[in-house]
Amino acid sequence: MHSNALSEIQLETNSVLLRPLQANDNQYLQHYATDSPEIFTYLLAQPNTAEAMKSYVEQAVTSTQSGNSIAFIVYHKTTQEYAGCTRLYDIDFEHKNLQIGYTWYGKKFWGTGINKHCKYLLLHHAFETMQFERVGFRADARNERSIAAIKSLGCQVEGVLRSHMYLPQGGRRDSILLSMLKHEWFSHCKTNLLAQIHAKQSTF
Repeated sequence: MHSNALSEIQLETNSVLLRPLQANDNQYLQHYATDSPEIFTYLLAQPNTAEAMKSYVEQAVTSTQSGNSIAFIVYHKTTQEYAGCTRLYDIDFEHKNLQIGYTWYGKKFWGTGINKHCKYLLLHHAFETMQFERVGFRADARNERSIAAIKSLGCQVEGVLRSHMYLPQGGRRDSILLSMLKHEWFSHCKTNLLAQIHAKQSTF
């Protein structure tokens, strides 16, 4: 898929719109860096200052232009606010697998169900539009909240990469690997995820 095609993808439910991140979207996200820097605790990029957020957005846009990543900004239709970011990355068209990650939301959106909507859209796109075979997730092994959210999608733990990456604060982290396969999406994960979404919110 050409990078131009990647940069034109839009995904949406009744509550959430994902569109490719653009350089000028920094204006919608910058306040998160100063208002709630703690939401970036487990992100390697650490966009927790105004300047760091600007650089983060620029790098994300460049990653989409490279052709093996799609960085999205998350728009919450109900509140008419930009809620955060997420990404499809390490897109391997030959072997039909990719990763979902670089996901964060403003603190006011935690527990609202917005993540379920976003993950549904990304998984649906990966398995049903792109016809990929595997979607992977990778998380800091200390990030229990994120790991629980990924497991709730129906993903399986594949293992742990010990002392995998340097941390911005110093030291190194273990990374936990999880994944979902296409047949798992169609056999039960999709249905279960839709049920979770409808239980949280009557419209989709």
